Amino acid sequence: MSHTPSQRIAFHKLEDVLRPIHQASGLGNEFYTEQSAFALERDNVMGKTWACVGFASDLPRNGMVNPVDFMGLPLLLMRNRDGALQVFHNVCSHRGMKLVEQPGEVQGVIRCPYHSWTYDLNGSLKGTPHIGGINQHKDERFACEKHGLKPIRSQVWMDMVFVNLSGDAAPLEDMLAPLTERWSQFLGPEGMSLLRRKGSGDATSIEVNCNWKLAVENYCEAYHLPWVHPALNTYSRLEDHYNILFAGHFAGQGSYAYNLSDVAGTNLPTFPDWPKDRLRNAEYVAFFPNVLLGIQADHAFAMQLQPIAPGKTIEHLRLFYVGDEALDERYAACHAAVLEAWRVVFAEDVASVEGMQKGRSSPGYQGGVFSPEMDVPTHYFHQWGARQLLAAAQSGTAAA
Repeated sequence: MSHTPSQRIAFHKLEDVLRPIHQASGLGNEFYTEQSAFALERDNVMGKTWACVGFASDLPRNGMVNPVDFMGLPLLLMRNRDGALQVFHNVCSHRGMKLVEQPGEVQGVIRCPYHSWTYDLNGSLKGTPHIGGINQHKDERFACEKHGLKPIRSQVWMDMVFVNLSGDAAPLEDMLAPLTERWSQFLGPEGMSLLRRKGSGDATSIEVNCNWKLAVENYCEAYHLPWVHPALNTYSRLEDHYNILFAGHFAGQGSYAYNLSDVAGTNLPTFPDWPKDRLRNAEYVAFFPNVLLGIQADHAFAMQLQPIAPGKTIEHLRLFYVGDEALDERYAACHAAVLEAWRVVFAEDVASVEGMQKGRSSPGYQGGVFSPEMDVPTHYFHQWGARQLLAAAQSGTAAA
């Protein structure tokens, strides 16, 4: 992928991001505003690792499909007749027509609206009408088995559907291992296997006019808490928080004083192995590039950041409760309270991330600086991004 100087991708300035935090600057404005940088990140930042593109529970029945836009790339999440979930490029092998426009259930086969080629729910090409001439639906010169839908390496974890576009990232379970090991102190040996989705009233989406990275940066730090989240700060104060960063691709914050159960009056079941003397502990960790995770004693959440454009992101939040009992209707008021609490918190962040996006159009801002104490997780994320971008430049897949 080639970029001309007029597109203003200043790769040489990325070295400044890698400096010690008290000397470092952040990523330049172009990485938040330029379409060329957005495309570069899709292929060389998002695409080189595991990025979340949706949720498996959004396809609850066999035979369901869900088309998603991944930074301009049309993808198709598909659950086959046996229940296996796969991800394919959402384009016909014939002339590149986008196949599926709306989510839903496929009764028979997937049919291309252009020339009516058909595919089964394993991605195999099944029908090629008139390919060899009028009423000649097969042709010995054309091998259907070579021209099915193009699969993408994918895996499901904690209901999230991850893809690796390049196909050569480390196994997802290996990348997640440091996190699952860290959280075993709270979740015990059963870990994430206890998480359950209610299926209704446990999800929300927020469209924000900001670059996806600003949502990650904001999530990683508690520095803004007293001014942006005044209600939350009354019980989980700035001084009750600590920084988290590890394994190269995790950063965030923890709290010693999470207390929603008392504040909102919830009494949900808790993780059976959660230490009784740490029930008010909570951790909020970003799994780079685009997943935000949170765990508390009585629930967890996952947020997928869906980058739509350099200045637009959709935040998809899903809540999870602990064990089958927690889904009982007698907890309905608790479910509503938890969802509303997080809806308020994430809505309070919108003005901040959108304000930072507006600021990225100013020549008076050139990446900014960091608090040597309060911005450590944010700088950690900037360094991760800078390393991915520098690797792309040095490998010749991007040039300025």
